[in-house]
Amino acid sequence: MTVVSRLPGAFEHEWNWQLRAACRTVSTDLFFTPLGERGPEREAREASAKEVCARCPVREACLRHALLAHETYGVWGGMTEDERERMFRASRRRRTAA
Repeated sequence: MTVVSRLPGAFEHEWNWQLRAACRTVSTDLFFTPLGERGPEREAREASAKEVCARCPVREACLRHALLAHETYGVWGGMTEDERERMFRASRRRRTAA
């Protein structure tokens, strides 16, 4: 679940990056997994979403948002929810080992 307390405040400058996002002209269906989608269909949809992200001028801000808010679903900043979760787990393991 998205951690709402970690979202930036209501300041417009915190959200303006979204206005320049390449995904604004694409259906959100491309970025979020439909119920029951698996295997090659999911991989193809995610690859298409990542293509949009690859040409996005605000990709880094988008990914930063997803990581800070712990966005649970969708492709954000060129990373799937599974890829982001693996990053979180690896980070936790490093902190625990230190």
